Amino acid sequence: MSIEQSVEQLSEYQAIARILHNLFCHYPDAELIHSMVENDVAATWPTFANRSDNQQGRDALTTYLNHWNEAEQLLDLKVDYGQLFFGPGEPKAIPQGSAYLGEDQVHFDASTIALIDFYKQYGVNFDLTMPQPVDHIGLFFSVLDSSFATLQEAATNPDSDTDAQQLTQFIQVLLQQHMLPWAGRCLELAKINAETDFYVGISLLANDYLAELAEAFKILPMPRKLFR
Repeated sequence: MSIEQSVEQLSEYQAIARILHNLFCHYPDAELIHSMVENDVAATWPTFANRSDNQQGRDALTTYLNHWNEAEQLLDLKVDYGQLFFGPGEPKAIPQGSAYLGEDQVHFDASTIALIDFYKQYGVNFDLTMPQPVDHIGLFFSVLDSSFATLQEAATNPDSDTDAQQLTQFIQVLLQQHMLPWAGRCLELAKINAETDFYVGISLLANDYLAELAEAFKILPMPRKLFR
């Protein structure tokens, strides 16, 4: 993939990354779900290559959003997010890569340090309202969001200072070495353990989105042994 990638497709990739960042980094709130209902997110979600995860994910999300009732469902949705990604206790789909890539399954292991060094190389910084290890899956989506936004600017502005080729390489390495080796397992655990159709759908759609990026950027994930 290069600067010739269509601006429309880059915009689509960016929009999905932003949605997934918010959904994986934060507890759900009524405003977010109402916005998804009003904007008919399930129906307008890109079909990409019509993979089964995409269809199943949109179906599950449609079912949930079509029957959304804040008074009856918001608490259950928050509980589902907690048991999957936050706690109390050990989350069933731990959102940090170190839980999958490190034999000791502790935060800030070798894989986390490698990611920190990679981000330093490219000047990536985070301004977080709530501290998170940098290998949190939601933060990967945040980095993709900003990366696709910058690529769009380069594609539409001939005077942009962005080195599109370098940024494309950054995205490729980020996905190949730091995210794709473990993210699919995290999303599989989320799908299996989700107690609401909402998180079943989001897990499937996130996995399909990563498959789309892998194909678009011609990436084969680096083989890594996983420990859960």
